[in-house]
Amino acid sequence: MNYEVKVDVSPIYELLGSFMVYTSKKWVRNLDIGPEWISEVSSKLPQEVSAELSRTMAWPFDDYDVLYAWAIHRNNGDSVPCFIECLYETPEDVLLAVASPYLPNITIEETRRIRDQYTPLLELWYEHYFKAIEPDIIPLIEEDAKEKKMLLTKMEPMSLVEYASGGLVIENASEVQTIVLFPTVHNRPINTYCFYNKMMLIQYPVDVPEEDEDEPPTCLLRMTHALSDPKRLRLLRYVAEKPHSLKEMIRDLDQTEELLKHHLMILRVAGLLRIHLGVEGKEKYSIRPDGASELHMFLESYMRL
Repeated sequence: MNYEVKVDVSPIYELLGSFMVYTSKKWVRNLDIGPEWISEVSSKLPQEVSAELSRTMAWPFDDYDVLYAWAIHRNNGDSVPCFIECLYETPEDVLLAVASPYLPNITIEETRRIRDQYTPLLELWYEHYFKAIEPDIIPLIEEDAKEKKMLLTKMEPMSLVEYASGGLVIENASEVQTIVLFPTVHNRPINTYCFYNKMMLIQYPVDVPEEDEDEPPTCLLRMTHALSDPKRLRLLRYVAEKPHSLKEMIRDLDQTEELLKHHLMILRVAGLLRIHLGVEGKEKYSIRPDGASELHMFLESYMRL
């Protein structure tokens, strides 16, 4: 392990993350906000705005790697309107120069397309959704980033990444020199990450305070749901022996790739699995030792034992 870890925080990341979740509908069934959030937001957006945002469904998902690279190297502060204005006004050759060190294969044509297609839609998303919730988001992400920056002085980089992400382990990735962590709310409880040239960007979920103490906490519900299926329990016992790849699971557990991915996602968001990311992002899975102790802690706390 020879990488350094940095903690970054900005509402620009949250703008991009919420936009990505809403327009792509990816992972939404595994997010705390759930499909209900999509329906709620859609009901409040003008019809013409919804129609414009829906165009992104046909665009490459890798476009977000470029948008996040521009967010990393924002040079006019953390104001979302300033970021959007910068995208409008910056020539494509300058934007290409910002992104190309991390995405060496990006072309001037792709840079121009991404800027011209996404900038007006991000502006619409900001005006019709994000602007209203931004004041509530900023304190959450800033407080969490402050905590992680403090922990960075006390923990090993790999340990901090695993702690912040709830089980993401970056090992044997000699090509990674820098890992940038940033907190978000909309993607809770999953992680997203981008592998760049010599750098990795990891989004990790912020812990949001529970509103009703009489209701079971969301983290406890995720755990009990994950453990309610015998197939998932057997999967946990299997990866408790040693880390296994998806290919090995298909071979040994006699389950389809689609079904295994479904079970792995549920176990992962419950905090019961670790993902080991090595060279070129190849994944292996193992049990997360802290998961069982956290289940016991959350259960005792809720039962008031």
